Amino acid sequence: MADAIPNLYRAQAPAPTPFGENIGLCETDVHGLIGALKRGLPVAAFDKLRGTLEMTRVELATVIGISERTLARRLKAGRFNSDESERIYRMARLLAMATDVLESGKEASVWLKTPKRYLKGTAPLSYADTEVGAQAVERLLGRIEHGVFS
Repeated sequence: MADAIPNLYRAQAPAPTPFGENIGLCETDVHGLIGALKRGLPVAAFDKLRGTLEMTRVELATVIGISERTLARRLKAGRFNSDESERIYRMARLLAMATDVLESGKEASVWLKTPKRYLKGTAPLSYADTEVGAQAVERLLGRIEHGVFS
């Protein structure tokens, strides 16, 4: 029966975009992403995000909610715990969305670090220190994408 369907209707689904591609993850399904976050992200993912955002390790750790002492321990161990990994992934997700909306990684980096009136004068990266805050940043990016004055 499937052979009776013309090829026109059997369009190939586009290849899935890896989750967290901007920090070096190559998980193409949510189950793989969850597993990677539970195992803990490697320091390389943190450093890739840090480099793209043009921040120091300490600056990014502060935004993510990791103390300098904890950062030093994670750097030595080579991996972050699952909670820290989720926060790193949250920032990477916002960076990917901002890059898509603003059509430039450099512009996205600057935008994420610049205070916004819509966010009570707080920079999007700082505002996104909770998932609810990250959702507010995503809504703001959605407004910008659709040309709504914000």
